[in-house]
Amino acid sequence: MNTKKMIVLVAHDEKKRDLLEWARFNQALLRQHDLYATGTTGTLLEQELGIEINKLQSGPLGGDQQIGAKIAAGEIDLLIFFWDPLTSQPHNADVQALLRIAVVWNIPVACNRASADFMISSPLLSNTYQRFLPDYHVYAERMNPDEAEPQKKAQVT
Repeated sequence: MNTKKMIVLVAHDEKKRDLLEWARFNQALLRQHDLYATGTTGTLLEQELGIEINKLQSGPLGGDQQIGAKIAAGEIDLLIFFWDPLTSQPHNADVQALLRIAVVWNIPVACNRASADFMISSPLLSNTYQRFLPDYHVYAERMNPDEAEPQKKAQVT
């Protein structure tokens, strides 16, 4: 990771106010990084902070999946997702998939204000950092029967 991080800021409806307050408090630090957000959250952050936000679709319309794709492509360094554990979300499967892909690719995740405070105040944020990237090469080969040896391929079909 470079010193300038690519940070995603996301919040469920009931947590948007918390995220906006947190972002306002950390505005000077956030300005030093490239920021991404799902649609509604991104618009609110731009209005509140006057910072350019790379806005994706709204979460329920595919924004969570777009973020997941960026994580898998190595385009995201941190995920700050103020999610609401007390309210049922119609796109809960997308949220779970996003959190799962962040863990798969070893992306730091903050799910509330306290964890976001710890993450953003870390000295690692303003320095280069060599994140451990898992090697899924063996797993990918095992899961792709087209690349398997002929005798193994025959067993799969």
